[in-house]
Amino acid sequence: MHCLLVNFIKERNNVNNINKSLLNINDKTTTHILGYPRMGPQRQLKWALEDYWKGRISQSQLLNEAADIRQSHWQIQLDAGLDFITAGDFALYDHVLNHSYLFGVIPERFKPQKPDGQLDTYFRMARGRSAQGDDCAACEMTKWFDTNYHYLVPEFEPQQGFQLNADVWLDELKQAQALTPNVKAVLIGPLTYLWLGKAQGEFDALELLPPLLDVYAELLHKVSELGIEWLQLDEPILGLDLAQSWKQGFEIAYNQLKSASLKLLIATYFSKLDDNLTLACQLPVAGLHIDGINAAQDLPNVLDRLPPYKVLSLGLVNGRNIWKADHARLLQVLTPFYETLGERLWLSTSCSLLHVPEDLEQETNLVPAIKSKFAFAKQKCFEVTALASALANYVDSQAAEPVNLNTSTQTVNAQAQGATQTSIQANVDTLKHTIEHLTEASFARSNDFKTRKAAQQAKFDLPMFATTTIGSFPQTKDIRQARLGFKQGSLSQQVYETIMRDEIQLAVSEQEAIGLDVLVHGEAERNDMVEYFGQQLDGYAFTDFGWVQSYGSRCVKPPIIASDVHRPNPMTVRWSQYAQSLTNKPMKGMLTGPITMLCWSFAREDISLKEQAFQLALALSAEVLDLERAGITMIQVDEPALREGLPLRQAHWQGYLRWAVDAFRLSVAKVKDSTQIHTHMCYAEFNDIIEAIAQLDADVITIETSRSNMELLKAFEDFKYPNDIGPGVYDIHSPIVPSQTWMAQLLQKAALSIAPEQLWVNPDCGLKTRAWPETREALTLMVAAAKQLREQHQTVNA
Repeated sequence: MHCLLVNFIKERNNVNNINKSLLNINDKTTTHILGYPRMGPQRQLKWALEDYWKGRISQSQLLNEAADIRQSHWQIQLDAGLDFITAGDFALYDHVLNHSYLFGVIPERFKPQKPDGQLDTYFRMARGRSAQGDDCAACEMTKWFDTNYHYLVPEFEPQQGFQLNADVWLDELKQAQALTPNVKAVLIGPLTYLWLGKAQGEFDALELLPPLLDVYAELLHKVSELGIEWLQLDEPILGLDLAQSWKQGFEIAYNQLKSASLKLLIATYFSKLDDNLTLACQLPVAGLHIDGINAAQDLPNVLDRLPPYKVLSLGLVNGRNIWKADHARLLQVLTPFYETLGERLWLSTSCSLLHVPEDLEQETNLVPAIKSKFAFAKQKCFEVTALASALANYVDSQAAEPVNLNTSTQTVNAQAQGATQTSIQANVDTLKHTIEHLTEASFARSNDFKTRKAAQQAKFDLPMFATTTIGSFPQTKDIRQARLGFKQGSLSQQVYETIMRDEIQLAVSEQEAIGLDVLVHGEAERNDMVEYFGQQLDGYAFTDFGWVQSYGSRCVKPPIIASDVHRPNPMTVRWSQYAQSLTNKPMKGMLTGPITMLCWSFAREDISLKEQAFQLALALSAEVLDLERAGITMIQVDEPALREGLPLRQAHWQGYLRWAVDAFRLSVAKVKDSTQIHTHMCYAEFNDIIEAIAQLDADVITIETSRSNMELLKAFEDFKYPNDIGPGVYDIHSPIVPSQTWMAQLLQKAALSIAPEQLWVNPDCGLKTRAWPETREALTLMVAAAKQLREQHQTVNA
């Protein structure tokens, strides 16, 4: 990709043969970002939301906190010198949910019998519960494209009406305008919003485009009345494989919206445009944003297709990773665009900064040589403006005479780019040799599933509809305080480990009392399913405040793969061994798989993702074998991010799936037939990767299905899944406790697609974020539902 850009640069310079002394170097390169994180550097929004849900603060206190967070984020953008601050991207829970509320897409079950306030309806859609009103099933949640952010899926009815509820959103724009007149508003574009939704019934969501465009036009008029000049409309589906009807939808939509008195900037990101590039360039709008990181291959063709009136915004500061931009390389990429476009060239981040932590300045414990390589959201704002300034200086200096970038304004950046090459010790030769000498046998179990299942059943003697959980149990305040005390040194290791053993003993006794068939140790000692392992692997770096929103108030703190990864010591064996000593029932060892470790970390950019995945797999393989030797013969290797890692373009799927499946298999291939390997996957559409899931060859897979009412199991109707499967029967992301009848009905529905002999019974996901009373009640009812199904099956087969 880099070579392609280099050739493009040389070619463009040769063709243009520009006399640089005649360049108008005073042309201003406009700077902006596509969006900013929402939580606040200290996760202020998280704490405010959770306090509001628990009744500790009022609605006005929550909204005041949100306003303060927005204000501080806009001030950062101003301090960075960005030409526009970006407003309208903030959300109390999710920006897609914001749009559903904005356009009146509120399913009937969420509409209160009596008025209960906008926020109550909003949060009931997100969580199934609010301060007032009855509980109900929350909106389905799924991954935002190929990221680890989750959005609430809009629900469309055949006769869906749209009604503008824009006061709150417009008030946020006014708040921004009070700070500066240079405000760029942002919305999800109409085509992407429809694409993200789910049509309830047999109809195409695209049929709703005409009435949706009417409310968009109404909203654009209101934005224009505020005196705002530019509106960013996010259309990331332009990076997907689109049917012709959707391409025509773009032409219809933007030919209608072009009559607005606003200047529209269509923003694309996450993927290259490929065959949609010409469409994107020719749409009748004032500007186009292209992700210069993930769509770098599109850049050589953009200038030839962009109309002479249109702004081109290039996202060359990576909005999805924490590595500092390489200014020296980017200046060479930018030069031909600057020479051709002048003031029509804008600079930005590749996508919203929602996907990176907020402020590197808080990180005082990172090794300086490593820290110098990083840039978080705040720093990336400054990177955008620094790159724009450097571009003007660079072209100016080139007009006079060539300069050495390392002695120009880029010295600090260039030094940072090379810092870790000498500061981080790598194990390149050893790992490379191991990976290069892997054979087919390295990726395969000794025998097929049928043989293994017989050996496992002889060992475990499990009933039909065996019950288990996904891994974690409630992380109470006492657990969190103990971990914090140990980390800060106020608790000794001995005291801390005694507390953790007590928590494990509690989790085991609770599970035995409930009657679960296969137990877990509860993961009290773990802060995060990726960070916990990363802290025990060489090659990782960690932050103290590197939080990133996953959904709602839920944040994760991704570790950073900074160099080659290997396992110096066992990571989980002693905890699992202790838990197994407390029960005669099978105890699952719990590990995070290599693809999830990779996808939920900030990955390196200097070696391939495949090589990083195999390094992680080799480390996990050693842990799996140590668990087995310690007597843990059920081992769960979670891969919730398997589908998340898929390239957005289907043409690239097979290449990714090949090495992703191989990485998982490499992790578990060496265990005995009688050792049962489990895996778990989070919200995702499985239909299009069902064969790859089967190729993982896990003995048992558990998946999240309850929010979709088991619709995700449609993938298993046409494809006969060979191994065992546990479809989740209740949604752990909601505090609602489902009834035994509801769970039994879901299991009966699952049994229509999957043979009862293959079915396990489990929640959707881990129970870390739930409280013990609801967890205890829900699992008790789940076990009762499983027993009900066993009795019904025995009666039918009697």
